[in-house]
Amino acid sequence: MTVELVFRIAAIGLITSLLAQVLTKAGREEIAALATLAALVIVLLMVVDLIRDFFESVRTIFAVY
Repeated sequence: MTVELVFRIAAIGLITSLLAQVLTKAGREEIAALATLAALVIVLLMVVDLIRDFFESVRTIFAVY
């Protein structure tokens, strides 16, 4: 896991938090919830990619087919 990925996830979280606060203050709670959900999906896709790479490495190391 690289530090760059951790910073990306943190940046996505900060931007999403700010966006959700602004949208909530403007009375757009539904859009704030959708923005938060979209950010969650993006981060989960990033994590799923890491997990896939991890299992590929395990498969390669132990020669599991």
